[in-house]
Amino acid sequence: MEIITKELIEEFGGFAMEKQLFFADMAGEMGWNVDLQEGEITFADGLFFPIQMLGTFSHSSETWLWAWANAESGIPANLLKQAKMLKKYGKTHKIDFLTKDKFEVERNDLHSIGLIAVGLCEASGYYLGNYGAGTMCLTINPEDFEEFPNDHISIFTSFPKLISQFEINHKAALVNYLTQKNYTVEAKDNEIIGFSEKGKVKASFDNLCRLIELKDVAE
Repeated sequence: MEIITKELIEEFGGFAMEKQLFFADMAGEMGWNVDLQEGEITFADGLFFPIQMLGTFSHSSETWLWAWANAESGIPANLLKQAKMLKKYGKTHKIDFLTKDKFEVERNDLHSIGLIAVGLCEASGYYLGNYGAGTMCLTINPEDFEEFPNDHISIFTSFPKLISQFEINHKAALVNYLTQKNYTVEAKDNEIIGFSEKGKVKASFDNLCRLIELKDVAE
C-alpha cells in the first residue's frame, strides 16, 4: 500500500524483524487473551507480556483505525503511549498514515504497521489478534526482555526475511539494520561490511541496490 512509506521499513524494518521473529517463535500459534485493564496479553501456556495498543482492522470495511482515535473502545490512556508517539512522529515528518485516524488498508499492511511501531517505539515485537469482526494490532513491551539474543547469526535469517516481504532498497535497509545493532558499517560502491565484537558481515549488491550475497565473515 502506497500510504505506508517504504522508507520507514528501510529505516526500522531490519532490527524490528529480528525482534519479531524471536517473539513469534515464542508465541507460536497459541491461544491468546488481552486484558486492557491489566495492560497485558496472555498466551495459553501462561506466557504474558505488557502491551501497547496500536489500532484495529475491520474485516468488513477493510479499514484501519488508530487506537488513539477509537473513543468508543475505552482503551486506558496508558496503553496509547506508543500509538500517540507514532502520531507525533507522523506530524513532525509529515507522514499522513500516522496522523490520519482511519484509512483503507489490506490485511498484509498490518505487518508493516507492526514492524514500523516496533522499530520507532523500540518495542519487543507486535501481535495481530483476530477477534472475529476485526484484528487488533498491539506491541509487546517487557520491561526486561533478557531472552532476546540480539546476536550476530540472526542477521542471516532476519534480513532475507525482510527483503522477501517488502519491496525496499536492500542496501539502505541493511545499513540501518546493522547500525541499530551497533555494528560499525563501512559502505563502498556495491559492498557493505559491518563488524562488531559479535562478528563480521559482508554484503554485495547489484546496481539497483538489490542484495546479491550476504555472508558471515570469519576474522
